[in-house]
Amino acid sequence: MDVTEVIALLKQKADAKYRDGMLRFGIENEKALGVKIPELRQLAKQIKSDHELAQKLWATDIHEARILASMIDDPALVTPQHIDRWAKDFTSWDICDQVCGNLFDRTPYAIEKAIEFSAHKEEFVKRAGFVLMAACAVHNKKAPDDVFISFFPIMEREAWDDRNFVKKAVNWALRQVGKRNRVLLPVAIACAERILLQDSKAARWIAGNALSELRKKIK
Repeated sequence: MDVTEVIALLKQKADAKYRDGMLRFGIENEKALGVKIPELRQLAKQIKSDHELAQKLWATDIHEARILASMIDDPALVTPQHIDRWAKDFTSWDICDQVCGNLFDRTPYAIEKAIEFSAHKEEFVKRAGFVLMAACAVHNKKAPDDVFISFFPIMEREAWDDRNFVKKAVNWALRQVGKRNRVLLPVAIACAERILLQDSKAARWIAGNALSELRKKIK
C-alpha cells in the first residue's frame, strides 16, 4: 500500500461530524479529515510496520496521516533526529500524545528525550516530555525505579507552567509514575505535596488533582 492509497482510504473513512467535534476537545481541525482513532488503529493493523511509508504519511501534513504514521513506524529505526523533527511539527495535543504513546516511548531514546523536552519553550514539545514520562511509566516494564524518581524534581521545576497542555501533562506524568508501583507511590505523593506549596495556581492544580488520585492508592 502506498501513500496515495492510504490517503484515499482515510478520506473514505472521514466523518464530517466527527471533524467538526474535534474543536470541542481543543484539537485544531484545519488539516484534519475526521477519522476516528479506532479506524486508524484498524488500518494500521492492515498496513503493519512500514518505516518508509510512515515518513511519507508524516510529510503529507494531514492530521490523521501523522497519527497513523506513529502507529506503523518501526521504533527500531527511529533516531533521535527523527524524534526531534516530528516533535517540532506537533501542533495539537492529540498528535503529541499519540506519537509519544505509539512510537517515541518504544525507542531507546524515550527517557533522554523526556528529560530534554521537559525544558523546551514550545508548548507541545514540552508537553511531549511529560507525556513520555507518563507513557514510559506504563509501557517500559524494565526501567528501574531510579529512572522514574529522577523525573520528580523535573515535575517540581516545571509545575509553574500554566499553559493548559503543559500543566495537564505534568499532572498526568505525576499520577502515572506514582501508580507504577508501591515504591514510587509515596515518592510521588511527597513530590505532589511539595508542588502544592508552590506559589502558583498551575502548581496547586497539578498537585491537588494528583493527590486526590494517588492517596486513594494507599492501603
